[in-house]
Amino acid sequence: MRGQKIAGLGMASIAAFGAIVAYADPLLSDNPGTFGLPGLIDMPTAESVPEGMIGATVFRFSGGLRVTATFQVTDRLQGAFRYSRVPGVFTNGSALYDRSFDVQYRVLDERRLRPAIAIGLRDFIGTGVYSGEYVVATKTITPRLRATAGLGWGRLGTNGDIGSPFGSRPALNIGEGGKANTDQWFRGPAAPFLGFAWDFNDKLTLKAEYSSDAYPRETAAGTFSRDSSVNLGFDYHINKSASVSGYYLYGSEVGLQFNLAIDPRKPPVPSGLETAPLPVRPRPSPVSDPAAWATDWTADPEVHPGVQTAVAKAMEKDGMVLESMALSATRAEVRLRNQKYLAQPQAIGRTARILTRALPPSVETLVITSTAEGMPTSSVTLNRRDVEQLESEESLALLRKAEFSDGIAGAHPGLVPTEGAYPRFVWSLAPYGEASVFDPDDPFRADFGVELAGRYEFAPGLIFSGTVRKKIVGNLDDSTRVSDSTVYHVRSDLVEYQKQGDPGIHDLTLAWYTRPAPNLYGRVTVGLLERMYGGVSGEILWKPVDSRLALGVEVNHVKQRDFDTLFTFRDYETTTGHVSAYYDFGKGFMGQVDVGRYLLGDWGATFTLDREFANGWKVGAYATFTDLSEADFGEGSFDKGVRLTIPVSWTTGKPSTNKVSTVIKPLNRDGGARLDVDGRLYDTVRSTHQGDMQIQWGRFWR
Repeated sequence: MRGQKIAGLGMASIAAFGAIVAYADPLLSDNPGTFGLPGLIDMPTAESVPEGMIGATVFRFSGGLRVTATFQVTDRLQGAFRYSRVPGVFTNGSALYDRSFDVQYRVLDERRLRPAIAIGLRDFIGTGVYSGEYVVATKTITPRLRATAGLGWGRLGTNGDIGSPFGSRPALNIGEGGKANTDQWFRGPAAPFLGFAWDFNDKLTLKAEYSSDAYPRETAAGTFSRDSSVNLGFDYHINKSASVSGYYLYGSEVGLQFNLAIDPRKPPVPSGLETAPLPVRPRPSPVSDPAAWATDWTADPEVHPGVQTAVAKAMEKDGMVLESMALSATRAEVRLRNQKYLAQPQAIGRTARILTRALPPSVETLVITSTAEGMPTSSVTLNRRDVEQLESEESLALLRKAEFSDGIAGAHPGLVPTEGAYPRFVWSLAPYGEASVFDPDDPFRADFGVELAGRYEFAPGLIFSGTVRKKIVGNLDDSTRVSDSTVYHVRSDLVEYQKQGDPGIHDLTLAWYTRPAPNLYGRVTVGLLERMYGGVSGEILWKPVDSRLALGVEVNHVKQRDFDTLFTFRDYETTTGHVSAYYDFGKGFMGQVDVGRYLLGDWGATFTLDREFANGWKVGAYATFTDLSEADFGEGSFDKGVRLTIPVSWTTGKPSTNKVSTVIKPLNRDGGARLDVDGRLYDTVRSTHQGDMQIQWGRFWR
């Protein structure tokens, strides 16, 4: 009871502290603490960074090394993934390499008489080495001075506690790790912390804090001496993206930190480096030149091929392919293969301009059908008059006039294939990189080499492709780590593939894409589907052009490849598959649920949430839960990870459809493992559907 009263008094003090002065703007900070999220030094603050910001910090002192990646998911919600080296904790004197996740939610914004208030969880999924919870308030005192005070539990309640207002805290049980330690949240001793941050100028910020973390395990292990609860530090901004921080910690230690911040919505180079599009060519008035509007040209058999050839050449110069075309007196339909512009509306806009220059004046209706892997996916119907009149207007004005429909629903029966569009062969020779992180024996290994990729398109939707890799330099094959999994190694023998698969065939497949009916898409892929498995994969997707919802079914029968990644196989063979639901929640949030059977034969579901940006950036997280027991799964308890996609055009400023994607996983285990087949239907078609195109329609006139 006494602890509850003291805790109540502490929270009342925080609220009173917030009433000192009157500032109303939400608190935004680009000064991270040693745990990556906005903070003083070790202690958190109630500040946030602008929505969508991605951050990374590297902090080092004798008590440990922390590498943290952060993401401001929404205006109020921020998450972090951390990889730490903790000397002498739980490991008989040797270093512990720990993975952990944090989350912080800003409950209240700063107002005239109240501070910003946030609630946070540190290391709430993992071993719990840094596990702690807090409620924190931050208030602007002057335009350059901010004050913070809060209450912490767990690690943040080990120095100067005022009691246990919500009961005792269960003992830390590391076990296999990877589970949310919900039984500990806000339990046990609570301790106050406080501090100040002062912006000396636009580049330098000075900080001071009273810490409630006693570092009990580290000091007991003798990693450093904690002689004071006061920490001092500074942040110095090198530029808008990079800063360095220096600290004097606990009266005995010096720490150094490097910080990086990226705003996905602000590319490092100016956009618009592509060539300017052809201008719209207005038609003469029917009154001034009635002969130009005559339709007798339709009787001339040379007109259609001549127009189609002209359109195809103009589109080719602009990085696009005219797959086929139908032309009548008042209507033209073209099928567009966009191989240059990340935003599909930009390709459609350039195609529309080309059509105004090549078509006879009597053609009023323009139907531009996007294709993906040879499949017609969606059609945008425009009135030529609108294109002519609205060229100098905002693109939104034309969007209001555009009509979206299924790519095969109203297709013209007279579509004529463009000569030379098929068959088609493309190839590339490019560098590649592959990294291995979180290995306790060596936290970072990497290989770099060259990748030869080829693709032969026999006809629309029928594609033969493959990738061969050769390492040039790297140390992935130096790993001595052997999988300790007690179940069959469907994924955990990755090290063996990295050691023996050089050179190796990464994939070699024949794929067929088809449109069996309106709103339906189909795919069948056979061959060496990925580095570890070969076989056959089939998929059906239901996705209306204007729907936020999509449903899919995938079935695969595969056999495990040998470690040399050539043409031989191991004895393991299995059937796997999932029923999937995809939903666009709006405002850049995309959810996905996959339910079914995984490579090990375990049954369960994968839940994924992505935050997407109009320019192609994507940051997401997933978690998989199956009927495989935690003991059989092993360390980590269940499969989870963070995934990141960066468009190449964002880094170069030049138009490109290419993206670089990676998945960051704390561990590579066997439970909840899915087949990594390329060309899954939802990701193939969604960029050409109405939802994505409306978001990116601002690039129509680019």
